[in-house]
Amino acid sequence: MIQEKKIEIACFNLESALIAQKAGADRVELCADMSVGGTTPSIEIIQQARENLTIDLYVMIRPRGGNFIYSEVEFEQMKSEIETIKKIGINGFVFGILKEDQTIQIEQNSELVALASPLPCSFHRAFDAVTHYEHALEDVISCGFTTLLTSGTFSNVMEGKDVLKQLVVQAQNRIQIMPGGGLRSANISELNERVNANWYHSSAITDGTETASPEEISQLKKKLQS
Repeated sequence: MIQEKKIEIACFNLESALIAQKAGADRVELCADMSVGGTTPSIEIIQQARENLTIDLYVMIRPRGGNFIYSEVEFEQMKSEIETIKKIGINGFVFGILKEDQTIQIEQNSELVALASPLPCSFHRAFDAVTHYEHALEDVISCGFTTLLTSGTFSNVMEGKDVLKQLVVQAQNRIQIMPGGGLRSANISELNERVNANWYHSSAITDGTETASPEEISQLKKKLQS
């Protein structure tokens, strides 16, 4: 059976989440502060999104922009946010913690995955800062993540397409490799042909604002299924 290809839209406001659902997205990744690549959104926005969405809603847990090495205080904040947000009835979490040497922080990530259980967790683009991606992939899998969002350790998916392909092959369906970072309707067909992942990730923002374009989401979906 051929698995249907799916698209997740990164949304930085409630309007984008509603647009994403209406335009045919399969899942929303909700975050705040686009300028730093996403942080934990407010409880109010999460609640509003949950009340208005019937598609799956994943929430980013990231206390600040910058690197992905967190202090004990920040780590405790992440734990507390997971416990609180879990009660809202969302479908999954998105986070990622690294060590000083840019390897995966196995202990802390595993603890957060266990805390989020039974909800699934995606490891986000902190992965793109690692040096040895083959080893890092095994570490991410060992933590219990179900999805890895990555541009293949390059600044965007087209530059990283060969690494993305290797990650899909190495993963052997133990984890979903979800290409994201500069993914648009203009390049998704070429990328999908090369990488052959099941999930793809885009903000679908085309006009310099922080709001997704319904036309872009429709095109992403259409090209992914053609």
